[in-house]
Amino acid sequence: MNSPWPLIITLGYIVIAIVIGLGARGRRKMSSLEEWGVAGRSMGPMTLYLLIAAGSVSAYTFMGAPGWAYAKGIPVFYVVIYLGYLALVAWYFGPKVWAFGARFGHVTQASAIADRYQSPVLGALAALVMSVGSIAYAVLQTIGSAYILFVMSGGAIPVWAGVILVLCCIAIYLYASGQRAIGKTNVFQGVLMFIVAWAVGLWAAHTATGSWGFAEVFSRLAVEAPEYLSLPGAGGDMSFAFWTTSIVVSMLSFMPPVWTQWMSATSARTIRRAATWLPTYYLVILPMVVVGFIGIFAMPQLARADTVALEYAMQHLPVVLVGLLGAGTLAASMSSSEPFIHSVALTYAKDVFQPLFKLSDATAGKLARWMIFPLMALVIAPLAIAEPGNLVMILLIGLGFASQVLPAFIGMFFWKKATALGVGAGIGVGFLVTVAFTTLWPHPLGVHAGFWGLMVNLPMFWLVSRITAPVADDVVERFFRIAVPWQYRADKATLGSASAETR
Repeated sequence: MNSPWPLIITLGYIVIAIVIGLGARGRRKMSSLEEWGVAGRSMGPMTLYLLIAAGSVSAYTFMGAPGWAYAKGIPVFYVVIYLGYLALVAWYFGPKVWAFGARFGHVTQASAIADRYQSPVLGALAALVMSVGSIAYAVLQTIGSAYILFVMSGGAIPVWAGVILVLCCIAIYLYASGQRAIGKTNVFQGVLMFIVAWAVGLWAAHTATGSWGFAEVFSRLAVEAPEYLSLPGAGGDMSFAFWTTSIVVSMLSFMPPVWTQWMSATSARTIRRAATWLPTYYLVILPMVVVGFIGIFAMPQLARADTVALEYAMQHLPVVLVGLLGAGTLAASMSSSEPFIHSVALTYAKDVFQPLFKLSDATAGKLARWMIFPLMALVIAPLAIAEPGNLVMILLIGLGFASQVLPAFIGMFFWKKATALGVGAGIGVGFLVTVAFTTLWPHPLGVHAGFWGLMVNLPMFWLVSRITAPVADDVVERFFRIAVPWQYRADKATLGSASAETR
């Protein structure tokens, strides 16, 4: 395809995103942590719905998921289970997190942890550990963005140049408008992605099989390549153990941007409404996975699996649809890169540098905005240019590290006797095991490294918490009155009954 229109349409999306992002701030001042960090807790249900949906449906939907379908087959559907779980998590935990933030002034996940355990050191540790997963996710999305520009330009825009271009564009409106820019751009991105995904998927199925449905694609695979339709997949490397533990690790990773998104809502009810709608958006994944399956028999010698959807579109679909796919895929990447860069900058300023250097809230607010520049230039850009592994595997490794903060949340929502030392000990040993089983002995016995980390992490957390002093009762009570309010209502009723009997 020699037409310049696909690249023009794709680059046009970047211009639109910058305009929307810069306009999102309105006349509001972005100097405070609450305004830049959580949009003044002002997002309605539809904005929140598309913010969470577009943020979680990212480059792996348009590139990583079709790439896994093309290279491995049915193991790609771990994504469906993982995203379905995210909706349940948002529905149950989101309103509680919002109440924590509204009542106690939290603007980050780590600040909630520091408050619950009365330990700024633990908050900083959680911020640093979670940032490993967040940075991995931001790198994944940035690589996806660069791939898009590379393919759409026919190789004229190399990966390194695409990385720099996309990060510079995000930096402009993220600095200017913070969480409001993420919300406004994700609304546009979310609508664009859904329309484009289904248009591309249905058109691709028609060109490959003559049918506007997907059944013929799977019927053909069942005859020509049945190994793609069962575990361990065509590559033989997705055992039941690794597939299952990858889902578990993903389910137990409370990523910081999602926490921040919940705190950006106007109310707890807003979160519950948005979460109820979420599964409707995740239908966006199905058509793009089908395109990956089509590539198995349509383009068997493709060098880079993650570009299968883009390559197939450029060879078989109309020029305008190819351009919209480029724009939609870029939207998916940027809509997920933005919140992770934002959350890392926010938590580093609020939870690491503010307590370390005794900064005021005003200074921490300014620092958070400026943190995005060194974070992009010194960490995300170099890692993205190095292209470490395929997109979905980068995601799984990042989630493995993020899941090690699970003890902090158990103590916040379920177990009153959790202590700061117990949480810290669990995170520490879990992190070390995850590092070792990611780099030195990758995924022993076919079990995800992050799952091995949790197997050591949780017993250590329980043991140390049992032998160390818990947090003061009044601190625990104010959290648990939100986390398990029915327990306190029951206690109150019991006390009232006992008082009546006494009288």
